[in-house]
Amino acid sequence: MFIKRVWHSFRLMTIVSGVKRAEYMRKKKLFGSIGSNVMIQSRKVPLYSERIYFGNNVRTASNVTFVTHDVVHNMLNNLPEKERSGVVFKEKIGDIKIGNNVFIGANTVILYDVEIGNNVVIGAGSVVTKSIPDNSVCAGVPCRKISDFDTFLKKRMHQDGEK
Repeated sequence: MFIKRVWHSFRLMTIVSGVKRAEYMRKKKLFGSIGSNVMIQSRKVPLYSERIYFGNNVRTASNVTFVTHDVVHNMLNNLPEKERSGVVFKEKIGDIKIGNNVFIGANTVILYDVEIGNNVVIGAGSVVTKSIPDNSVCAGVPCRKISDFDTFLKKRMHQDGEK
């Protein structure tokens, strides 16, 4: 599995277009699902990538990181026996689900057990720790709603309509 992930990551480095990268990922079934009209700028295949689901018309900018698991169990299991009372900690693994018409800004980190709704814009550098509802514009660390999608759309239409 590790060798396959590394091979696909290497192969993705040779594909210039984010749209073509998403097509390659769909064809090779590297994710749980990838809808139509998707662009993925990342060239890395995350661990447990089969737990990531993309809707239609999704755009991910550069360096978006999908974290489908945590590794804290490794540290906890190495605590002295009496500190952890004999408990054996397990790795936590979860899904990431992205709806339709979503833009995810550069350098965003999305943690496991998160659902991103439809018509969502996530600002660059955000850390998404909780699910994001439909029709939201969100940003920050941690990521939180800063506007609704319709307001954002109208503002952009007005700005881009000016000559």
